[in-house]
Amino acid sequence: MNKKKIINDPVHGFISIPTELIFDLIEHPYFQRLRYIKQLGMTHLVYPGALHTRFHHALGAMHLMDMAIETLRNKGLHISDDEEEAVTIAILLHDIGHGPFSHALERSIIEGINHEDISSMLMKKLNEQFDGKLTMAISIFNGTYSRKFLHQLVSSQLDMDRLDYLNRDSYFTGVSEGVISSDRIIKMLNVKDDHIVVEAKGIYSIEKFLIARRLMYWQVYLHKTVIAGEELLVKIFKRCRELTLKGEDLFGTPALKHFIKGSISRDVFMNEDHHLETFAGLDDTDIMASVKVWAGHPDFILSTLSQNLVQRKLYHVDISNKPADKAFVDSLTKKAMQKYGVTEQDAAYFVFTTSIRNNAYTAGDGNIGILMKDGHVHDITTASDNSTLEALAKTVKKYILCYSKNLVSSS
Repeated sequence: MNKKKIINDPVHGFISIPTELIFDLIEHPYFQRLRYIKQLGMTHLVYPGALHTRFHHALGAMHLMDMAIETLRNKGLHISDDEEEAVTIAILLHDIGHGPFSHALERSIIEGINHEDISSMLMKKLNEQFDGKLTMAISIFNGTYSRKFLHQLVSSQLDMDRLDYLNRDSYFTGVSEGVISSDRIIKMLNVKDDHIVVEAKGIYSIEKFLIARRLMYWQVYLHKTVIAGEELLVKIFKRCRELTLKGEDLFGTPALKHFIKGSISRDVFMNEDHHLETFAGLDDTDIMASVKVWAGHPDFILSTLSQNLVQRKLYHVDISNKPADKAFVDSLTKKAMQKYGVTEQDAAYFVFTTSIRNNAYTAGDGNIGILMKDGHVHDITTASDNSTLEALAKTVKKYILCYSKNLVSSS
């Protein structure tokens, strides 16, 4: 069988599949599942074009890794063919553990476990199926391989993951502020003392990258309507769990039902194989098929929330720098109790507060080093003359108030 395939990608153009092993991994059901998981979850409720998938993104990151390895080799760095294939596999599979609507549901489906853990588990399963050929890729992914710079290409503050998703998300949302010069950044990469660094002439491209990341967070990933959609889905799952614990037999696809009928702890998930296999059959279609059915459920709260999501009747969201006024929240809660005939506890499905944190750059956490002409390496925040970069390293916390729009007539 001819495994030398070329994929036409709208962001990067033609992407080649470099080896037969990588072709076989892409063909595997674990990876094909990513075709049915949207990269940006609920973001299409704001930007209708944001329907691209994690499958798209993983292939794009693989393509950028190929460019990065070629660049480093051209600068005299020895990277063996085995290391090249391994680091390419590590970036290809970096998101394989994502579940449906993962940022919204990551902790709703399985408590206390994140997608990186599940990615590691799925990679170990693949390693068994492929006779140990992923051993080096797993050690690079986990950061245990002897050459640390390879792990930094997969996971750091300047990795191929970020270089792909910023341009890809910008392309599909139409938000041009996210466009970065990933090709130039990759051409400026080098290695010093086993760490990825950026040559000094690439400093402005890195400044643009960090600012673009900040703008994309506030304009896309943390847009208030995206938050409204995600919070609505989280509340639907909370209610679904509540009803199931009371003995209700709710509709769900077999894969989804496995996770909503009882709470599966991190330890149980990691030690009992069938949970992982069931998770590997879960995607966006399981969630939306179930939500559509729940829209007709006799429970008022579950059906109302589910109908609201299907019909895009989202929460009103206020985002501010200080917590919401308690008296206002209390008055909204009382209105919800009266309007819907629910208890104060159940009114929290219609009125609630939460918070979000974001920082575009974390100084000292696998920081972005700039290789100066004298051979010294400086952190981007000190190497740059752009004073705004220091501000980007500060964590910004915002307070959120969500409530049903029909509780306030003016909205």
